[in-house]
Amino acid sequence: MSRKLGLTAASAVLALTLAACGGEGAGSGSGSGGGGSDEEQSIGVSMPTQTSERWIADGDAVKEQLEAEGYTVDLQFAGDDIPTQSQQVDQMITQGADALIIAAIDGTALSSQLQAAADAGIPVISYDRLIRDSENVDFYVSFDNFKVGVAQGNALLTGLGIANDDAPDGTATGPFNIELFAGSLDDNNAFFFFDGAMSVLQPKIDDGTLVVKSGQTDIEQVATLRWQQETAQKRMEDLLTSSYNDGSKVNGVLSPYDGLSRGIITALQNAGYGPTIDAANPMPIVTGQDAEIASVKLIADGVQSSTIFKDTRLLAEQAVIAAQAFLEGNEPEANDTESYDNGVKVVPSYLLPVETVFTDDIQSVLIDSEYWTADEVASGQAD
Repeated sequence: MSRKLGLTAASAVLALTLAACGGEGAGSGSGSGGGGSDEEQSIGVSMPTQTSERWIADGDAVKEQLEAEGYTVDLQFAGDDIPTQSQQVDQMITQGADALIIAAIDGTALSSQLQAAADAGIPVISYDRLIRDSENVDFYVSFDNFKVGVAQGNALLTGLGIANDDAPDGTATGPFNIELFAGSLDDNNAFFFFDGAMSVLQPKIDDGTLVVKSGQTDIEQVATLRWQQETAQKRMEDLLTSSYNDGSKVNGVLSPYDGLSRGIITALQNAGYGPTIDAANPMPIVTGQDAEIASVKLIADGVQSSTIFKDTRLLAEQAVIAAQAFLEGNEPEANDTESYDNGVKVVPSYLLPVETVFTDDIQSVLIDSEYWTADEVASGQAD
């Protein structure tokens, strides 16, 4: 996947330009994060897991782009285990990291590590998942996560043929049976995704166009701990048994992540729903997120309806730009200083846009941008 990770010369120029525009960085103090040394600087990168191809790609992209800028990188994956991530971050601090880039498993579980980083003058960049309940978060790089949810809600309506912002000519009137899934409650993004989706879906639920047959509409009821595919599959199986044992059919499923989508689809297929949208017992419309290659193939094959593409190459680039700015004694450029309150402070943020991918968008959005190749989409596996 190295073709996806390189930092272009233009990006390097942009990084230097943005770094030169700021003032004193929030993390630049008298400790190791102060920047300005001619010695090679070290950056600790903490990613939550290697069970998702998305996080592997993120870690590799951040590492390669930082190394291209001349930094030493300590990249660690925590295996979805909170104590492991805490220990890894502790070790990065004690070994003299000059900056930290952290995608937290639990956004509330790193307070002592962040305090130690602050005491040492080490700037902390929260990567994609907002770290909560700490003043010692200097910057946040992510996508516009509320808009991700809005896009997922609109994608579900589009798949069902209901008029919406993305498809104003939709003519279907329903009612359609749908079920809702959300991410892990210890991930701040899960709430943004769900709230964004429900801002689109709730009016259609209220007017009867959509029916949540299980009655489970609160995020606490529909959350999926640690974003686990197997957990989503089990819940979908339970929903089919408890709410659809009268012969009624599921028409659509709001899924916030491709891994969950695949678990949901497995449960539906095991219950006799067709493998393609042309089957006599058709597969419900299932949304997703992250454009994971296994799900992109399912979309190409007409099984999964859509996914939300978040170009992690650009996210990694913004993390590199932010780290470089801090280490040069500057403050990274933020394009949002209002939305991301972590419970203690509003964290200055840089948010990136997203794209919705249906079958017809795979070529133009994913293949033409060289995120995936045509061969990878055909096989469902990354080279």
